[in-house]
Amino acid sequence: MSRHWGRYIGASAIALAAAASAHPGYADSFLPNLTNLNFTKMTGTPKCSFSSCGETGWTGGSGLIYIDGQAYNQSAAGGGYLTTYGNPVGSVTGNYVEADGNPYFESGFDYKVTGLTPGETYTLDFYQGASQQVGFVGTTTNQWVVSLGTSGLYVASTSDPSAPDNSCGKTCGYYSTDKNASIVTSPLMTVPTGTTVGWEYVQLTLTADATTDFLSFLAWGDNGNTTNLPPIAFLSGVNSPSGLGAPVPEPSSLMLLGVGLAGFAAIMRRRGKRSAAG
Repeated sequence: MSRHWGRYIGASAIALAAAASAHPGYADSFLPNLTNLNFTKMTGTPKCSFSSCGETGWTGGSGLIYIDGQAYNQSAAGGGYLTTYGNPVGSVTGNYVEADGNPYFESGFDYKVTGLTPGETYTLDFYQGASQQVGFVGTTTNQWVVSLGTSGLYVASTSDPSAPDNSCGKTCGYYSTDKNASIVTSPLMTVPTGTTVGWEYVQLTLTADATTDFLSFLAWGDNGNTTNLPPIAFLSGVNSPSGLGAPVPEPSSLMLLGVGLAGFAAIMRRRGKRSAAG
């Protein structure tokens, strides 16, 4: 091999290494082994109480939490208890969760996730929306508290976090018995009286602390205030289908990798021409 050829190979290797390492360029892994992303696999029929709908993989969800459907008479605004001023509209199909974000009327709900690597950070994406129960007035706020740990989320008074207590008034907080649980919140949604926030795409990162953890969701309205305005939160598209599978390189990394491969191909063509001429 000539010194020139060795130099070409070296330059290409550097370009390829830059694509792979100088820009890490890989998103965190998406949470594995999740199914029933849109709450469509269930024994009940929307609109049904979360704790009795029989959703595949999901547990918990006592209180005023429901599974709604796209048909109007099964939707949040389509009648029945906890009728809202509107339905969330946007990029979501299938069923969705409707939860009263007042801690006095609801709890967390969980999905058991297996195949995790302790200490690894995972990406979670979903869609959220918000509204208010018909007949009530006052601007509300809402968001989702999300955790990944060996136990799910619960509500308690900030003065005594060790004992679950939904009647905590203005001193409510959210907790997990797993002190190493990864807990994050979604972007805050503000809902003026009589309005609805359509589907918003959310992406969060969570760190596993065991090979098997519980993914937990808790609607958190008006910063945990139990005044019944009430704040209503919607959830669907958990680990939305576009996010499933292997980590995807970022566009910048793909560009670098493409430059390296193109350079290597050009060198190979030039080398072939020289060999033919010789």
